Amino acid sequence: MKVVHTIEALRDQMRGQLRASFVPTMGNLHEGHLSLMRMARQHGDPVVASIFVNRLQFGPNEDFDSYPRTLQDDIEKLERERDVYVLFAPNESEMYPEPQSYQILPPPDLGGILEGEFRPGFFMGVSTVVLKLFSCVQPRVAVFGKKDYQQLMVVRNMCRQFQLPVKIIAHETVRDADGLALSSRNRYLSPEERAEAPRLYALLQQLRQDVLAGASDCVALEQAAIDDLKKRGWQVDYFTVRRQRDLLPPSPEEMKEGVPLVALAAAKLGSTRLIDNLEVERA
Repeated sequence: MKVVHTIEALRDQMRGQLRASFVPTMGNLHEGHLSLMRMARQHGDPVVASIFVNRLQFGPNEDFDSYPRTLQDDIEKLERERDVYVLFAPNESEMYPEPQSYQILPPPDLGGILEGEFRPGFFMGVSTVVLKLFSCVQPRVAVFGKKDYQQLMVVRNMCRQFQLPVKIIAHETVRDADGLALSSRNRYLSPEERAEAPRLYALLQQLRQDVLAGASDCVALEQAAIDDLKKRGWQVDYFTVRRQRDLLPPSPEEMKEGVPLVALAAAKLGSTRLIDNLEVERA
């Protein structure tokens, strides 16, 4: 695996590569990231990964400064996998040599809801850096995890509207044995919080079962899950059922008709904010 730190060196490596598959990350790699690399290999060659902690997508009170940066350990993990041809690991001055005055702003009906409501500016930061990385790598395919469900939709819509020649591939969420979705921020959890954390996924599963069994009162289902989490000490941002196609609330008629849905949740356990989701579809 070649490790490059500048855009010029990256473009030297990618010259003439027309079938590249790309996995952008912020590092502190875990099995979820590595599974994205393996899927990328199935859809293109060579595989390019990036590690860049993007300041633009962090709010003023979020964990940009403390976000785990483990580049050497990440390099060793990728080398053991042997799926990655090039790792692009730029510093901040390489990605933003001047203030990023040109920015991509997703529409409010997608970028301003759910994560966008509780993390203002997040999707602007994500969209801007992803577009910039696509420009640097020029991949044919890019792989994103479904754990960040709304982010996946934002990136897909951006590619469609700008007619970018990049196919977005979705990878299923990778979980620990107890159901907790893998995340770099899981390391912030205390032992007691780590034992409690799978509750979020368990409630998503329960909501999914209720919908598939015929429940159509979204508000009641959502409130029951929120009340459960609050009783156990969670601070809930949202726990909601939305249509898969646009992340807007389904009507009672759509619930009965079996429109493809997704249940999404974001909540704090102690100081750690966890997100998760589960698609809900009738067979």
